[in-house]
Amino acid sequence: MGSYRIPLDAPNIGELEKEYVLRALESSYVSAAGPLVAEFEERFAAYVGAKYAVATASGTAALHLALRLLGIGPGDEVIVPALTFIATVNPVVYVGATPVVVDVDPQTWNIDPAEVEKAITSRTRAIIPVHLYGNPADMGRLMDIACRHGLFVIEDAAEALGATYKGQHVGTFGDIGIFSFNGNKVITTGGGGMLVTNDSILAKRARLLVNQGRALGSFEYEHVEIGYNYRLTNIQAALGLAQLERLNGFLAKKRNFAAVYRKMLGEVSGISWQEELPGAESSWWLFAIQVDPGKFRLDRDTLAAKLQKAGIQVRPLFLPLPRQPAYESLQFKPCPVAELLHARGLCLPSATFLTKEDILNVCQVLLDR
Repeated sequence: MGSYRIPLDAPNIGELEKEYVLRALESSYVSAAGPLVAEFEERFAAYVGAKYAVATASGTAALHLALRLLGIGPGDEVIVPALTFIATVNPVVYVGATPVVVDVDPQTWNIDPAEVEKAITSRTRAIIPVHLYGNPADMGRLMDIACRHGLFVIEDAAEALGATYKGQHVGTFGDIGIFSFNGNKVITTGGGGMLVTNDSILAKRARLLVNQGRALGSFEYEHVEIGYNYRLTNIQAALGLAQLERLNGFLAKKRNFAAVYRKMLGEVSGISWQEELPGAESSWWLFAIQVDPGKFRLDRDTLAAKLQKAGIQVRPLFLPLPRQPAYESLQFKPCPVAELLHARGLCLPSATFLTKEDILNVCQVLLDR
C-alpha cells in the first residue's frame, strides 16, 4: 500500500484466510500436490456455473493454455481489444499467432463488436474479449459474430470475477474463460489463475499441460506432450478457498463504492465512467473515470497529482496496445477511442477494506477545485 492513506486496491486478508492456510501447512501438502487444489477448482466451477475449472499459476498462464488447447499457432490471427493489460496479447505471441488489435466502445470501454467484424479475415481463428475493470463486454453480439464466422472465443475475465451478463457469469460464454487471482484482483491466491470450460476434452488436456504434460495417473514419469509448470500450489488454493467464501461480501462492497462514486460525481460536468450494458452487472473491480479537461477544468494528470498529494492512490488506464514499445514492430493500427480514454482515464480507489467514508473523501478531494 506504500505511503498512501487510501490505496487503489490491495488484498483483503483476514482470520479465515489464516485458518485455511494453516490447514494446508499442517497437512504437509504445501506444493502442487494437495487436496485443496481440487476443492478450489470444484467450488470455483460451481460458483461461476462452469462444468470444469483448472487452476493455474497465473491468469496469463491460463490464457496461454487456452490458446494451446484450441490449437492456435503460427499463421493464425487472434482479435484483441486495444485497451487492456498487455497480458491479454502476450500469450497470442507465445504461441506464434498474430494479434490483431481493434478499438473499443466509447461507452463500455470494451472491445467494439463492429470493429471485430471488420477485422475478420480468412486467417482469423479467435476473439479474446476482455471484461475491462470488471465490466462485461457485449457477449451477445460477440458470440453471434463468432458463431457466424466459425471462431473460437476465449474470455479474458481476469478482472471480472462475479460480473454477469444477462444472469450468466462472464467467462462462461465462450469456449474457454480465464480468471486471475493476482494480489489486487477481486479475490487473491497471492498469484494464480483459473481456466474454465464446459468441454470435458479441453479440461482433461488442460490438466495434462499444467503438469509438464505428464500422463494423468501414471506411476512412471511419463510425459505424453510438452507441457508447462503452470500448477497452483496447495497453499495458494487454501487462500483461494477462504477468499471464495468472502467473495459475495467483496462484490457487495465494490458495487456499493461504485454507487457512491456515481452519486457523488453524477452531476459533475466533465466526469464520466464505464457504462454497463442492459442486462450486465459489473464487478466494479476498479472504478475508473474519464476526465474531459475542457468541461472539468483540470486534465487527468493534474487531477491525479492532486489526489496523490492528498494521499490517495490513483492510476491511469492501461496504455493502449498500439502504444506499447514491446509491440512497435507489429505496427498495430491506430485506435482513437482507446487513445482518448487513456488520455483522460483515471482509476480510483476500490479496495474492499476501505470504508464509505474513504470513498467520500476521495470524491471530496476530487471535487475541491
